[in-house]
Amino acid sequence: MTERQGDRRAAEDEARAEDRPQRVGERRKPQDRAVSGEEAHAWATLVGAARRTVSDGLVVGTSGNVSVRVGETVLVTPSGVPYDRLTPDDVTGVDLTGRQVLGTLVPTSELPLHLAVYRTTGARAVVHTHAVHATAVSTLVDELPLIHYMAAALGGPVRVAPYATYGTEELAENMLRALEDRTGCLLQNHGTVTHGTTLDQAYDRTAQLEWMCRLWLTASSVPGRSPTLLSAGHLAEVADRLRSYGQRG
Repeated sequence: MTERQGDRRAAEDEARAEDRPQRVGERRKPQDRAVSGEEAHAWATLVGAARRTVSDGLVVGTSGNVSVRVGETVLVTPSGVPYDRLTPDDVTGVDLTGRQVLGTLVPTSELPLHLAVYRTTGARAVVHTHAVHATAVSTLVDELPLIHYMAAALGGPVRVAPYATYGTEELAENMLRALEDRTGCLLQNHGTVTHGTTLDQAYDRTAQLEWMCRLWLTASSVPGRSPTLLSAGHLAEVADRLRSYGQRG
């Protein structure tokens, strides 16, 4: 084999290695760019939130994923790596086209879902979970009934995105339609997606959504009774009040 052929074969082998699925804990060649201080801080916050999804029972193992946008870079949890094993050296980041720019671990398989949110909204953080009650509701209705006024915090009645295989562009497109004018939605037979201007806000919206789903399932389970639901007018009043909720200054 000539030297030129050998170089070409090596390049082809490397490209195939880049495209194949990641094994748990597998690392790829380091990316060129160094991690900034802001990115390092955001990564620590992201890892903390990812671990919290497990401790709060919103995911099992590594089934959910979390991301944060820092400038034009999206930091994401890596694919198939237990969150308690992640360290400050495991920063994983991509640009808005999905090209990896930071780290050696393969990004989450749900990367298309996260990037779709960042490309179409002003979100700075996205949380995706497989929360039990929310996933159960996603199999029963096309929209979470207005069981509680906190639906206003998500922009209105929470829609259910039609089912599509995880990690696909089809799922991302279905999700975007369900998220129109909303900051959270359910994914049919799958889980939840919420976004916010901060990771804390996105996470709180996830927790609220799971709680509302649990509330509706609990109320609906009482034999011979149907839960009282709120009207669109009720929700509009709450939305106005929420704009001035909390501390000022």
